[in-house]
Amino acid sequence: MEQSDLRNWESKCIQEETPQCVAACPLHVDARTFCSLMGQRRVDKAWQVLAKTMPLPGVLARLCDAPCKAACVRKDVGGAIEMGILERYCAENAKPVAPPRPLPSRGKSVAVLGGSMTGLCAAWEFGRRGFDVSLYCHSLGAGLDDLPHGVLERELESLRKMGVDLEESTSITAELLTSLLEEKDAVFIDSEDVPDSLLDFGEPDELTLGTRRAGVFASRTGESSSILQAAAGRRAANSIERFTQGVSMVSGRDLEGPYETRLYTNITKVEPAEPMQGEPTEVTVRDEAKRCLQCECMECVKGCEYLRHYKYYPKVYARQIYNNESIVMGTRQANKMINSCMLCGLCEAVCPEDFSVGDMCLEARNTMVEQGNMPQSAHEFALRDMGFANGEKCVLGRHAPGLTTSEYLFFPGCQLTASDPDGVTAAYADLRGRLGNVGLLLHCCGAPAEWSARRAAADEVIASIKAEWERLGSPRIIVACPTCLKSLRKGLPEAEIVSQWTLLGALGLPNGTAVDAGRLAINDPCATRHDAMAQAEVRKLLGDLHVAVAEPDYTCETTQCCGFGGLLSEANPDLGHKVAELRADSMEEDWVTYCVMCRDMIARTGKRAMHLYDLLYPRLDDPAARPAPGYSARRENRVRLKEELLRSVWNEEQDVSGELFESIEVAFTDEAATAMEKRRILKSDIQKVLLQARESGRWLVNAESGHLLASFRPVVVTYWVEFEEQGDGYLVHNTWCHRMRIKGGQP
Repeated sequence: MEQSDLRNWESKCIQEETPQCVAACPLHVDARTFCSLMGQRRVDKAWQVLAKTMPLPGVLARLCDAPCKAACVRKDVGGAIEMGILERYCAENAKPVAPPRPLPSRGKSVAVLGGSMTGLCAAWEFGRRGFDVSLYCHSLGAGLDDLPHGVLERELESLRKMGVDLEESTSITAELLTSLLEEKDAVFIDSEDVPDSLLDFGEPDELTLGTRRAGVFASRTGESSSILQAAAGRRAANSIERFTQGVSMVSGRDLEGPYETRLYTNITKVEPAEPMQGEPTEVTVRDEAKRCLQCECMECVKGCEYLRHYKYYPKVYARQIYNNESIVMGTRQANKMINSCMLCGLCEAVCPEDFSVGDMCLEARNTMVEQGNMPQSAHEFALRDMGFANGEKCVLGRHAPGLTTSEYLFFPGCQLTASDPDGVTAAYADLRGRLGNVGLLLHCCGAPAEWSARRAAADEVIASIKAEWERLGSPRIIVACPTCLKSLRKGLPEAEIVSQWTLLGALGLPNGTAVDAGRLAINDPCATRHDAMAQAEVRKLLGDLHVAVAEPDYTCETTQCCGFGGLLSEANPDLGHKVAELRADSMEEDWVTYCVMCRDMIARTGKRAMHLYDLLYPRLDDPAARPAPGYSARRENRVRLKEELLRSVWNEEQDVSGELFESIEVAFTDEAATAMEKRRILKSDIQKVLLQARESGRWLVNAESGHLLASFRPVVVTYWVEFEEQGDGYLVHNTWCHRMRIKGGQP
């Protein structure tokens, strides 16, 4: 990621943008933090927030007319926060704070003519910034007569402590102005508190408050709002600071006064709450402050457990990825975070700025692979499984029996064949029965390679599919898996590809479909996020099946991932399981989905779930209770499906002699079976270890239990098996694996 790319990514995330109230405030008082502290009854801390931003805070907090209320997001759900009341209560009840400590002297002098709110606030700003300031006026605090006794005097004393020279009872004349221009670096005129005869320079510039007279700046007349008068004093200080430095007077001042902010805050689920009534008390003020929504975006984080898990938001993740890629030597701490993204697209769907964390993480994965920094363990098991699914034992491409051409080609995908081979058999029989010349292609679409940024492997898979498709005459492809549908449409743009659900919508339901399925919660797969037609077609099929569909909060375009997408369950199994649990537990009803991995991920949490095949091609009395098959069973299902289809559909017997290790008879304790699933150890891996141990006669013996311990490294992983002999076979008690090479260990 280049630095320009980082800036582009960061600019898309609006979480750190200014809240509406702060942007609307002429002084940009941090109303969000102020309300948070007031809601906690931390009045003294809240006062520090005001005093940090406001000039003459004791005066201004009592006079502020709260223009922020017009922009308050709360105004549409009960009414805007009564910021003016809160500020006055805070000013009256908080402990006083010392005035700000001025910056070191700049060696520049400024005169302020006029002592109303604008002039006093300008003097405050000049004094705080290290200017040598003198204020000349007839009467200090003109127009501020209604303040409680002693308030103005305390703020004037603060001005003196900041080094401001207050020259009261001074006659403001043109001669004084001329002499001050000779003595000072600049002069600011408070137009509300000087004679009209002095205002002969025309209307001051709206942005800079500069006048036709060099070195003279002035406020614009007619402003009655105290907060806007204070803002004019600050604007003058900003302009004169630039003037004395000899830099541009206009560049970079877009955010100086009230401005539009990009921050979005969703209020669709916010309950209305009325503003406080009556005289403010400690309790009513607290409750009013707690009505503040503490505006932020976080739309993506609300719906994504992955983003919540890493405790930040996309802008921070962009910086972490950039830093991760910049490391030359050392540990890349963000690798696991990058590989844990589900690439599901929910963040982009809910983000007002279309920020795609998935695109950012996939780009990072591509860079990691290209630079050789992708951890071997992150996706290796999934890639090996993809290789197995695309191997000789599983791949099958045939025309319908007795035919030499195909008008259609059924592509169920590798996960349906792994999870529900009987459903695939029934679906293929249904399609052949109603469409006739439907061929079959058992193959993986290459999504694991795409998700793991192994572009060469992904291209190889698509090339293999294309070759089979062309060999079969380039028929229309019927796809059952939403991820396969998305992958094939991208990889084979020249092919005519149709979803099985679209086809069934036109053909009607198969014979013998399930009846009285009741009410089911629907889970839309991530791959259909932007496929409104597929979502509608599935709901139409469910309606025809007399299913009452319950919609989750996150559904259709905003559907949540099951935890399999992007290979999350491989790169970060614990987080993958948590994601699945949160999706499963979000509805009380049993689930129905049209992605078998969604179904299996939900089922692994213990929640009842069905695939649409369970309703269209019913084979079990209670399909929602069907457990998700384990990794070894998934492989065996693919192999057995090919064998069964060749035997029952094409009347071909296949040589099933298998490899030598497959002859090893093995059983597993519950502990071992659980460890195998958690550690991604296959039955075939265990058999290879046991075969090697039997042939070599090398193993360790546990003197206490009598169990044997053997290891073998058939690939880049070393497998260890704790076992005992049992008849002609073995009983496995536990198993482990690692990537370390042990010097002098088993091959």
